[in-house]
Amino acid sequence: MELNGFKDYFKILGINRNATDEEIKSAFRKLARQFHPDLHPHDEKAESEFKEINEAYEVLSDKAKKKSYEQYLNYWFKNRDRNSRDFYTENNDKQFDEYLNFDNFLSDLIGRFGEASQDIYSNISFDKNARSLNLDAEFNLQISFLEALNGAKKNLLVNDERIEVKIPQGIETGSKIRIKNKGNILSGKGKRGDLLIEISIKSHPIWKLKGFDVYADLPLSLDEFALGANITVASPQGDAYLSIPSGSLPEQKLRLEGLGLHNLDTQGDLFFTLKLKLPKNWSADELRLLEKLRSVRIDEPRSSWFEKART
Repeated sequence: MELNGFKDYFKILGINRNATDEEIKSAFRKLARQFHPDLHPHDEKAESEFKEINEAYEVLSDKAKKKSYEQYLNYWFKNRDRNSRDFYTENNDKQFDEYLNFDNFLSDLIGRFGEASQDIYSNISFDKNARSLNLDAEFNLQISFLEALNGAKKNLLVNDERIEVKIPQGIETGSKIRIKNKGNILSGKGKRGDLLIEISIKSHPIWKLKGFDVYADLPLSLDEFALGANITVASPQGDAYLSIPSGSLPEQKLRLEGLGLHNLDTQGDLFFTLKLKLPKNWSADELRLLEKLRSVRIDEPRSSWFEKART
């Protein structure tokens, strides 16, 4: 038996047939991110694979569709080496005899279990209490720290439609942007849901976000801790000046007001955690000065430590 256009959805998602719902979802999300058109602009092959991954997830994430597909899969594997039509019309799988073309089976499968198709991160559900179909589509969008700080415009491909999304300045992880009438379509009914875009902000090597406040470690030298200094520091808003008080200690925090994230209503601050940065190699002059410091130092750094250790 030869079947035109057959697709092994388990193989497409890289999972076995005993995969759990969570494993199916995890595999889908990983592949969807890998082949997302935004990462492969003008790459028709990647776009085709992206659509195939969504198609596989639509079937395998729905229990009824998955059950019907698995029955069809068993039927196909059992009969693929048979060349006689008579063989598979005499067995107990007559319900699949008409589907020598896989696309016909798929179209009927999706048609039987709902008219609205599911694209990446979509959330089509039936509210039993409201007796209505939820056609809203959900899309997880990861943006950079600077895009969250300054705002940005992103072009997304959702349900084969390119949509420009404006990212407002100062948006936080977990925030959702709603775009009206850009969700899933209920064919033949003229109804369309909204697109809900959930934002996550990529980690940055220096800046860490806590709400609208920004945190960063700031390396200082030994003399800057002891003597204090007025230094130039980077900030998300550009370079700024910071005064280091004399006698500062490692892990102490200093604040620059108003230099965190901000939007129309809220203004965050920038916090620096002071970190002692010692050189890997000391110069001869530096070592002589340190010897002098040791000879005149009056503080015993381990006095209270010994007291606590011996009690």
